[in-house]
Amino acid sequence: MDFLISSGVFALVLALALALLTGGRNGREQAAERLERLKLAEAEEGADDLVRVDRRRRGPQESSGMLLDLVYRMRPLRRLERNMWQAGIYMRVSEMLLIVVLMFGAGLAGGQLLLPGSLVILAAGAAAASLPIFYIRYRRNRRIRAFAMQLPFALDLIKSSLEAGHSLLRGLQVLVQEFTDPLGGEFRTVLEQTRLGMPLPRAFDEMLQRVPEEDLRLLVIAIKVQSEVGSSLAQIVGRLSEIVRTRQRLQQQIRAMTAQSRMSGMVVGLLPILVLAAFSMVQPGYARVLFTDPAGKTALKTAITLDAMALFTIRRILRVDY
Repeated sequence: MDFLISSGVFALVLALALALLTGGRNGREQAAERLERLKLAEAEEGADDLVRVDRRRRGPQESSGMLLDLVYRMRPLRRLERNMWQAGIYMRVSEMLLIVVLMFGAGLAGGQLLLPGSLVILAAGAAAASLPIFYIRYRRNRRIRAFAMQLPFALDLIKSSLEAGHSLLRGLQVLVQEFTDPLGGEFRTVLEQTRLGMPLPRAFDEMLQRVPEEDLRLLVIAIKVQSEVGSSLAQIVGRLSEIVRTRQRLQQQIRAMTAQSRMSGMVVGLLPILVLAAFSMVQPGYARVLFTDPAGKTALKTAITLDAMALFTIRRILRVDY
């Protein structure tokens, strides 16, 4: 047991050190790596087209039923890399997978230390391994939310530049100079892609993949319509700015109306944990039975499972789709 605990502590420290070392890169290195990966992604798209043509030439019997073909269709690592891009985490997928494996080992050691048992140990390892994924999801949602809050002001600046007689590219250059990340960095990437020869509508499509925001999708559609039809982009962008502000105001009203219910769910879900911690400090004998007696261990495992199910159910009920 001591070896497992020491191995888990070492894995946790190594995972944190790796995360700090890979996350401490400067902005120039991140931008260079982002451009390099965008070039690789474009090359991979061309390679995918060649693979599809080769499959059609060989026929369905050779290409079907292969394990590599199944992995190609699933693409879990590419999806993880896309989520990391959307979260603003510019590190290799192999490094993130190493952190997940190390956290899994640390979770196994923690489960062995707290509640010995095969199911509990595996659950603790899975929970620890999912922490980097949840962190990526949290960073992704926060970054997209920050981008959405900056978008109406950026649209106003683009509208003013177009009305002043500047081109769209010149308006984007002014926008990059005035806004910070994440919006400024994403539009800077769009300008760099256009300098490399990529058409502007496709550069905006690439940005939409990095920032899957519905309000940004409206801007991309407007730019495509303007490039094909030739309508007045300044009026479209001005109207789009009003629509985005209205949508954000509705979102804030929905969050305000559901704030009490969300807080009640958090209190109900965390109350058993807080009560157990309080009893462990005030009367340690009351809580010691849950960790030593077999019936207490079963009750504790059942309570943890039911509490997690309750939190998940409350979260699903309070989700508002509109």
